[in-house]
Amino acid sequence: MLTAEDYLAGQVLLIDKPLHWTSFQAVNKIRWEIRQALHIKKIKVGHAGTLDPLASGLLVICTGKMTKEIDTFQGQVKEYTGTIVLGSTTPSYDLETEINETFPTTHITEALIKETTKQFIGDIEQFPPVFSALKKDGKRLYEFARAGESVDIKSRTVNVSEFEITNVSGLQVDFRVVCSKGTYIRSLANDFGKALQSGGHLSALRRTKIGDFHVTHAVTIEDFISSLNNQNG
Repeated sequence: MLTAEDYLAGQVLLIDKPLHWTSFQAVNKIRWEIRQALHIKKIKVGHAGTLDPLASGLLVICTGKMTKEIDTFQGQVKEYTGTIVLGSTTPSYDLETEINETFPTTHITEALIKETTKQFIGDIEQFPPVFSALKKDGKRLYEFARAGESVDIKSRTVNVSEFEITNVSGLQVDFRVVCSKGTYIRSLANDFGKALQSGGHLSALRRTKIGDFHVTHAVTIEDFISSLNNQNG
């Protein structure tokens, strides 16, 4: 049974973030529940790496003094699984926005899909999506994008150590990617579509690992709240 002192001294919580929640909302909810259940006036709570609202999976949340380790956890290698839909693009590179362009796909074979992954192994140059939380001139990029303002985004070097195609069903391509900090899987989906002389966008994403932490050891927010209230009820 964890006490208020335990949470203040520092805990690492593995949370399976649900779809449609922002990482910020998950942190706020957990901070609120810990404060209420254990009667703590103030406690630091933060996460080690943002997950988009349309992505689910592993969110590493640190409390108390363990928040000092957030940068260390953020820098670790991450693993994702997901689905890329070929033949069309969206401005956000995922389903947050509507399809804006369609492309031919008759030339695309499963063999070509698997061969094309080789272009994305190792250090690659990548442009972050315009619909992202990165800041430029004090504003988040998605604020510029939603206002219809163009903004100059610089590319960054990221590393993809594994890019495995796990299933191909029509235009839906399931994959598993192991990559460095700062890699945008949405950008990877968009670039992958271009490399196939077509288009592509992300339709599903799940983070399965951060360093040695695995989503199979994570709990849902509901289960975390339930166990917190049960032990202090």
